[in-house]
Amino acid sequence: MMILKVARMGHPVLRQMAEPVPPDQITSPDIQTFIDNLIETMHEYDGAGLAAPQVHVSKQIVVIEPGDRRQPFSDPDAETIVYINPEITPLTEEMDEDWEGCLSVPGLRGRVPRYTKIRFRAYDRHGQRLDLIAEGFAARVIQHECDHLWGKLYIDRIRDTTSLTFIEEFMKYGIQE
Repeated sequence: MMILKVARMGHPVLRQMAEPVPPDQITSPDIQTFIDNLIETMHEYDGAGLAAPQVHVSKQIVVIEPGDRRQPFSDPDAETIVYINPEITPLTEEMDEDWEGCLSVPGLRGRVPRYTKIRFRAYDRHGQRLDLIAEGFAARVIQHECDHLWGKLYIDRIRDTTSLTFIEEFMKYGIQE
């Protein structure tokens, strides 16, 4: 497996609509190898998720770590989740604002509003169709990663830019609600 180079804010690939993966190509060796490399890269940089455009590949593929990794009892052996050609439908008007960061916007955190409950349709890495309901942290991570497929970064969604902070200050001064 290979660690891929992460695109940073300002690179045009992060502002483009990613191309869908033809369903008959999902199980191809090229796509499967790319998925493995995407997972390896996410682990290397300790991300909660990673989208293909973040590694300079304009394809609708995201990988996500299961569970809330901020919780002490999350399962370290749980298999990474792969979503291809995702579609999101909010199931509530309710939004929650919480801290987010991004490997493509290194060194910063900000408070981002996200829908608290979503319906999520996609293909898995085996080409099987998924139709899921996600809530809480899982819904937040899915929305964040899928934004990358649509040319958006979390900073585009921040309502109050005074929450934007460098990680060092975030850690030093604590979380401001």
